Amino acid sequence: MDRLKITGGRPLEGEVRVSGAKNAALPILAASLLTDGALALENVPRLMDVRTMAKLLAQMGVEVGAQDDGRLQLQARRIADPTAGYALVKTMRASVLVLGPLLARCGRARVSLPGGCAIGARPVDQHVKGLQAMGAEIDVEHGDMIASAKRLRGAQIAMDVVTVTGTENLMMAAVLAEGVTVLENAACEPEVVDLADCLASMGAKIEGAGTGTIRIEGVASLSGARHRVMPDRIETGTYLAAVAATGGKVRVSGSAPGTVGATVDKLRQAGARIDCGADRIDIEMPGRARAVSLITAPYPGFATDMQAQFMALDCVAEGTGTITETIFENRFMHAQELQRLGADIAIQGNTAVVKGVGALQGATVMATDLRASASLVVAGLVAQGETVIDRIYHLDRGYEALERKLSALGAKISRVS
Repeated sequence: MDRLKITGGRPLEGEVRVSGAKNAALPILAASLLTDGALALENVPRLMDVRTMAKLLAQMGVEVGAQDDGRLQLQARRIADPTAGYALVKTMRASVLVLGPLLARCGRARVSLPGGCAIGARPVDQHVKGLQAMGAEIDVEHGDMIASAKRLRGAQIAMDVVTVTGTENLMMAAVLAEGVTVLENAACEPEVVDLADCLASMGAKIEGAGTGTIRIEGVASLSGARHRVMPDRIETGTYLAAVAATGGKVRVSGSAPGTVGATVDKLRQAGARIDCGADRIDIEMPGRARAVSLITAPYPGFATDMQAQFMALDCVAEGTGTITETIFENRFMHAQELQRLGADIAIQGNTAVVKGVGALQGATVMATDLRASASLVVAGLVAQGETVIDRIYHLDRGYEALERKLSALGAKISRVS
């Protein structure tokens, strides 16, 4: 099993290019099920989750081309087996995103329930409720959702909670449904907008993506299309947080500054100098960061996927910061690992109180989930001595070539088996 070795204490300098967004690429890959035409994608990140989704689609009969320089072509001329089995679904919860497209295109689907998640409950009840409102019959047998519908019908669907994958699943189902579907309390994340843009290029009629109300007018069929996946806003924020923690001056290119407003605001509060262009963000941290407090919230609030990285930043900042997690009930597992590096963190319910220390000390730590892994990398970059991070397969799910990109900025980081 691979691990990362980091010798900290080096400021980051130079330019790093952001990859395509994992959380946009996965639903867009699933959208290939909606048409027999070719879907040609650009800026697709090389990640374990992308490979898992591609493997799942290939098992259903989708022709998946070789990924080359961010390009990937998929074509579902015929869906031989509309099934997503537990073996793959258990490794990636986003697999449930095939449920809506399969029902819309094939009229039937068998999708395994995702099961537990390390960072908290992620139920699929809103997916099921919405599809049932559109006329689907869904039963659970032996851990699988078995769904059928002659043709989905448009419906007015008010989701009980804001759910990104639920919004995406229902939006994909609705594009081929008969009539108009209105999604209320929809997720506003940029990744939802990117999926809507891709679907629109395939011939879908969608209004309101990026707002709390999305209106979809169903069409008889969709065509192939070409689409470029948006930049990864969480990867962008992770590099920005790393510079704020270590010091230095870095340009984050190929980014989308408009999608990381909450992160940039907090970094400016921490003392970072930030200048944004059309597709780049320049950050300079002239001295020790100031501690910041934050509360996670659905977009455009502060992203839960950036909470762990900011906890690492607060660990070495001047003062005390409070971090309140409102999205997932078990997303402070990285705190114990940061404490192994010498961090002063007290957990009080869903709030972490972080007192900055003069220096962290390198140690061996263990990654517990994707963003927890990123927080340990940020901490390792600033810690004195050597930090070893085990179980970095979590990192490979969401960060493309992380150690290579950080090495190019002057970090002393390497992957070892």
